[in-house]
Amino acid sequence: MFPHAEKCREIEARVHSLTPGQFWIVCMTNQGGGHIFVDFVLSCTEGPLGSYPIFIFTTIPHGRLTSDPAASRISSLAYHLSLSVPTRRVFSVFAPEPVAQIFASIWTEHNGIPLDPIQAEYYAAKLMFCDRGTLREGVTSPELRRAVVGDIPKAAQLCYEFAAKSTPFVLSRDKAHQEATILVQNGQLWVHEITIPGEGTDIASIVAVTRTSETVAAITKVYTNPTWRSRGCAERLTRRVCAQLLETKLYVVLYVAHDNPAAARVYEKVGFVKFDEPGSDVPGAERWLELGFDRRRVDLGHW
Repeated sequence: MFPHAEKCREIEARVHSLTPGQFWIVCMTNQGGGHIFVDFVLSCTEGPLGSYPIFIFTTIPHGRLTSDPAASRISSLAYHLSLSVPTRRVFSVFAPEPVAQIFASIWTEHNGIPLDPIQAEYYAAKLMFCDRGTLREGVTSPELRRAVVGDIPKAAQLCYEFAAKSTPFVLSRDKAHQEATILVQNGQLWVHEITIPGEGTDIASIVAVTRTSETVAAITKVYTNPTWRSRGCAERLTRRVCAQLLETKLYVVLYVAHDNPAAARVYEKVGFVKFDEPGSDVPGAERWLELGFDRRRVDLGHW
């Protein structure tokens, strides 16, 4: 949320007007004496391929999120969101697990839009981080590099395959090509190139980094061509990307699905750890959840 907000603020400063389709709702507590505490931030924003889900961040400890004060604040977020956008715009919500569940229940009750009857749970994941202290050493090679324009066709194929496994956010081949082009042009995509004797080269894995702030970078897409799996390609490339990012950032973060233990093992080998591990002094959430609303009554976006 924060990197996207920073980008919008920079654009608005240049053009001296608000960016259409992008807004945030903040719920704060006045603690007196001029001290304002931010409880929740809700974002309703647009990306290059369509609308993003409703994202909600909270500073409230997870153990208190089901309390009446927290639930009343989430209800207030839902109410003000309903005043700001048509109900069709709210196709899903991604937030710490209790927040997503409370918001979805309130949204359904107030607006009559139920959760998707076929697949309500779009994404359930834990948040992990890597820093210079946790990053593990590994092999590097020239084949691990930032993507260039010539990589776009093969990268587009991998973007297409990645999205095909991310129901309901699948992409057409044209949209996948558009995504790959944007990632390459913005310098947000890294590739693991494989040389095939007598046949040229292929792209084994991709890693995308699309959200960065001054101190944190987020890996948002890791995918390996099925032809080159079980060779450590994703691990090598992710480690290379993290090493480069940590030259200027304090942390690299990513989400990994609860039902994808193979990916979690790869990230752990690179040096990613859970936010709630003993000894970690980085505050953060463990369980995050995306819930989708009835697709017959909403306009599906993409992220």
